[in-house]
Amino acid sequence: MAVTFETKNLGNVCVLTPHGKIVIGDEVAALRDKIKGLLQAGSKNILLNMANISYIDSTGVGALVGAFTSIRNQGGQMKLANLSQRVKDILLVTKLLTVFDVYDSEVEGTRSIAAKI
Repeated sequence: MAVTFETKNLGNVCVLTPHGKIVIGDEVAALRDKIKGLLQAGSKNILLNMANISYIDSTGVGALVGAFTSIRNQGGQMKLANLSQRVKDILLVTKLLTVFDVYDSEVEGTRSIAAKI
């Protein structure tokens, strides 16, 4: 199943909600392209709402790290919200849970980003 995306802007924060799996192949490429497009369009503060991600593999985790780095290099912020237990466990094992700012809800994540703009 291909990953699909919903985007919405809440003030200066872009909420990106992927649906599906973020795994090696077209799904990871789609995530990279989506983030790149948002940055080119001027969206530098991105909340990734992971509520509809059922699985992420190591390539997907790498894409998250790459997106995080690209956004930071452009002076922006990327935070994660609504992680499933499976995704949270993967980030915990890879020690990336300490790198990403993670929130239990879209509202909390959006407020956190907005407070630092």
